[in-house]
Amino acid sequence: MTEPLDRLTDRLLDAARRAGAEAADAIAVRGTSLSIDIRERALEQAERAESTEIGLRVLIGGRQACVSASDMSQATLLAMAERAVAMAREAPEDPTVGLADPGQIARDRDPSGLELHDPAEEPAPATLEQDARRAEAAALAHPGIFQVEASGAYSRREVHLAATNGFSGGYVRTSRSVSAVAFTGQGTGMERDWAGESRVFAADLPGAETVGQLAAERALARVGARKPPTGHFPVIYDERIAASLMGHLLSAVNGSTIARGGSWLRDALGQQVLPAGLSFIEDPLRPRIGLSRPFDAEGLPTRRRAIVENGILTGWTLDLATARKLKMESTANAARSTTQPPQPSVSNTELTPGDLTRAGLIAQMGTGLLVTALMGSSVNGNTGDYSRGASGFWVEGGEIVGPVNECTIAGNLRDMLRTIIPANDARAHLSSRVPSLLVEGLTIAGA
Repeated sequence: MTEPLDRLTDRLLDAARRAGAEAADAIAVRGTSLSIDIRERALEQAERAESTEIGLRVLIGGRQACVSASDMSQATLLAMAERAVAMAREAPEDPTVGLADPGQIARDRDPSGLELHDPAEEPAPATLEQDARRAEAAALAHPGIFQVEASGAYSRREVHLAATNGFSGGYVRTSRSVSAVAFTGQGTGMERDWAGESRVFAADLPGAETVGQLAAERALARVGARKPPTGHFPVIYDERIAASLMGHLLSAVNGSTIARGGSWLRDALGQQVLPAGLSFIEDPLRPRIGLSRPFDAEGLPTRRRAIVENGILTGWTLDLATARKLKMESTANAARSTTQPPQPSVSNTELTPGDLTRAGLIAQMGTGLLVTALMGSSVNGNTGDYSRGASGFWVEGGEIVGPVNECTIAGNLRDMLRTIIPANDARAHLSSRVPSLLVEGLTIAGA
């Protein structure tokens, strides 16, 4: 019989106490993943993975150490605890490490209201293969598409956290997905693009045919791509990649970065970082969303919070250690793996939408670049200087005139984010709900 994860974490904590730990927390993760890949109308790969991993963090006098294993025997657990205690005694002292006070930990640990897992049975491999084949067939039905790589996948992940401060809680996540990559053209004129959908509940997943069709349409739209002109132009980040731009803001307000003094926003607390009227919200309590969670990796209750409110930066993303370093309160944003101590990390985010559709935003831009794919990255974490390879479509007179590639877009993130104009096309089911974004005055290096 498979051992419940709460029992496993209890055994880890008991071993830590016996080994001499003053305090400890434990994490156990049990996962199953299944994927089916189709290429050239044939089964290319079928993979299934099952694993259980455990992690233990022990604390002794302001010192900590983490160990992990994939063997659940009692002998292994005892050896892990002894090794962790020995490591902690040799670790450098850090007065900011430590568990949450009992009064801080979440009282409501029931994840059922978040609907994080689909109670339906795990899909059969044949079902996932059918998804992939349907996506492939839909893409190949488009003249000009000569090859498709399609996948159907499922995963289930169970997590349990426990600590000597009295916290014990866990949850289960599931995911069902289908994706396709379509190819068109030959030689140096070959182009490719992709589409994919993923949901917590299989019943919410769109039909595989729509995924294949979209991948084909996107690939065919890239035929004949050329370099855009060089100069200063407005740029629209398509909704597909707009979250990456906001991701740079999230990195800059991460407590670990702020505590090191290495962020281009380190002096911006309470200042305007987005246009007035725009807010950037984290909400870890959205039902049926993959990154939702009732408590963080230190057992603190999660809550909705404004990272930016009405354009003003209101706070950092903090776990307990970074909060103590900055003499602030944790924002319940701790995340951890079995091998590392907690670190700050965000869950679901949402940017205030605008009034225009993407087409309306393109019309407003007039002449410039619509970016649908980014590659490479050069971002200076201290200054916010930004440069990325890009491809997409050139726009003139508010109309798309053709595909472009092999160009670079550059600017400064502080200036870029202050001028963004959002559309209203963010997809509701995504963890990061960021619409297409118009950014003024970037430098484009092309032809």
